[in-house]
Amino acid sequence: MCAIPRFVRTAWLLPLVLVACSVWAAPPAGGKAPLPAVRWAEGNPGCTFERGEDGKYRYGVWSGDVGVTLAIDSQELQKVHRRGSEPMVGVLLTVRYRGTDSLNLKTDHVSLEFVKHYHVIHIALDPEELATTLQSSADSFSDETEHEISKHPEKKEEKEAVLQAYQKDLTEMLEFLSNHSLRPAKLDTGTPEASGWLFFSTRSKWIGEWRKQEDLVLRIPLNNQLFEIPFSLPPTEGDLILRKRP
Repeated sequence: MCAIPRFVRTAWLLPLVLVACSVWAAPPAGGKAPLPAVRWAEGNPGCTFERGEDGKYRYGVWSGDVGVTLAIDSQELQKVHRRGSEPMVGVLLTVRYRGTDSLNLKTDHVSLEFVKHYHVIHIALDPEELATTLQSSADSFSDETEHEISKHPEKKEEKEAVLQAYQKDLTEMLEFLSNHSLRPAKLDTGTPEASGWLFFSTRSKWIGEWRKQEDLVLRIPLNNQLFEIPFSLPPTEGDLILRKRP
């Protein structure tokens, strides 16, 4: 299980154009019936919850041969506030398959609902598109910095220091997206598990300041079922995880 790198903890986040990647949930196309829901609920068979020493809450749910675990940092909402003009929520998702056939895991329909903010629903950001947008934004920032230095040469050292820190954070994020994002996968007896990070933009006119306790719902379509994991941050008001130092 990987730790969140510095770029996720700091307030640098680059300006992104991700509105197109965040959409309202649409009704099923072609008049198809909605998938039957498998909903996490505390105490129900197949449902688990734990507070990890790494500072994450973990919600697990099994249905038949398919199991899903959502891990989210207990301080995720505080980190979102420090992520600049394009804040994002990050979750670590693990899917397990113990059947004898196969399971196709797709990520382009995984969604996160912000219940207390007019039930806005955003789909997971595509890591390749996100990386491309980040690089484009970084190039623009570099050009702007050079322009500022030409206008104010006395601030060259200050501007270059900011640019170097910016580029370092960008490198960390691009590496993280490349190595740790959840990708589409085919699970079977040879490859029974897939795990990785998904990010959801919180840019919306309907999403304002965070409440003391936020209610969210993660939805993952799998094996002709819709896994729903409703969760709150924190799970109970005032909840606090004492992190164990590595």
